[in-house]
Amino acid sequence: MRVTIFGATGMLGKALVRRWEGDIRGEDEDEVTGLGSAQADIRDPAQVVSAIQQSQPDQIVLAAAYTDVDGCELNPTLAFRVNTAGAVNVAKAAANAGARLLFVSTDYVFDGTKSTAYEPGDPRNPINAYGRSKAEAEIKMLTILPDACIVRTSWLFGPGGKCFPDTILKLAAARPELEVVNDQRGCPTYTLDLADAIIALFKSRARGIIHCTNSGDCTWHDFASEIIRQAGLRTVVRPTTSDKFVRPAPRPKYSVLSSSSLSKYGIEMRPWQETLLDYLALRAAKE
Repeated sequence: MRVTIFGATGMLGKALVRRWEGDIRGEDEDEVTGLGSAQADIRDPAQVVSAIQQSQPDQIVLAAAYTDVDGCELNPTLAFRVNTAGAVNVAKAAANAGARLLFVSTDYVFDGTKSTAYEPGDPRNPINAYGRSKAEAEIKMLTILPDACIVRTSWLFGPGGKCFPDTILKLAAARPELEVVNDQRGCPTYTLDLADAIIALFKSRARGIIHCTNSGDCTWHDFASEIIRQAGLRTVVRPTTSDKFVRPAPRPKYSVLSSSSLSKYGIEMRPWQETLLDYLALRAAKE
């Protein structure tokens, strides 16, 4: 099977290449082509078509995106060029090539007003430009490729990129106390676990919208506290509220994603707390 990954130089893209080329392949000899924006800028339909013609994939993962939430709010034109128009370019090229497509989306397509976990069929109602650009991409993609698989995930962290645990550990090295918001709740997701789930979904020929996160939910304060605890640090983590940290883009207060759609494919993801052990070990090995 030939697989092409758009966004292969990003945090998730690196994990996908690593896991697809690693030992989880089993007996399958998948040929993986990883493309960063230098090899294929998804904003340019000609570059997308050329990349797909050259790699001739059976399956495509679209992990490329402009994920700076505040940056999207300040430059929504760029957000929609990459996250919406870029996704449409890939979907059209995949349709013309007869390739299956999996698109990585986000919990930010929801407004955060629920108090129970979001299901795939819940109405989209994004409250920031990033969420709007991804929500529109989802809608347009399913029009072009009704059999596409859309994987919504949240609060990504992992090796090879800027992420929340890395930021917390760097701040903790310089400060005796940290203040972290305690009024936003979601599901931390480890990129290597997400990559494994995406590969399993492809092998199951999954279609439609699927929510995919590590199990369990927490606030950012809970997340930071667990990072500090597992790292064996003495930094004090104090709770605070979002209004104390005003940012350009509003965030959903509650964006926990239900695991029911993932469970239908027999895929269960471990608790997010367990994944921190792996992350910290990889981070330590590089220091």
